[in-house]
Amino acid sequence: MRIGYGRVSTDDQNLDLQRDALQAAGCETIYQEFASGKNAARPELEQCLKALRAGDTLVVWRLDRLGRNLADLVHIVTELKKREVGFESLCERIETVSATGTLVFHVFGALAEFERALIRERTKAGLVSARARGRKGGRKPLAPQTITSIRKLWAGGGMTADQIAAQLGVHRATVFKYLKPKGE
Repeated sequence: MRIGYGRVSTDDQNLDLQRDALQAAGCETIYQEFASGKNAARPELEQCLKALRAGDTLVVWRLDRLGRNLADLVHIVTELKKREVGFESLCERIETVSATGTLVFHVFGALAEFERALIRERTKAGLVSARARGRKGGRKPLAPQTITSIRKLWAGGGMTADQIAAQLGVHRATVFKYLKPKGE
């Protein structure tokens, strides 16, 4: 069975183009999602993946419709392969049913891993460079007078943490952080 998955990022967009292409590709069932690719929560994708059985093929219009990034895409397709589910992307003409298609996909996977390693290396080099120039990471500490103000306003009992945070221009969690006795 060929099962399609289509996704658009906003409610303003529509799935007509993807739906038409998936139907033309012989998909009997099409799961449709209106969610940004950066969101981890994609309930329709989860339902689609649960519905797939060994011998089925998941079909997408384009690769970027399935994964949030290349690493996510490789993870999803690897899990499908373990379950003996095929994968096909119509625009890129990639499929994992044949040996050649699997090879092409593994090359993509290797490139994704290489990209992650490069990002890690650049991040480490940037941190080392910043430290060498005397920069430290993290947020700047609050000024002592702001901490004193938080404690005085709270002790006065007339304001909530939200009100104190708004007045001092800090986050509510910051207010509670400085209300805790030292050592907690």
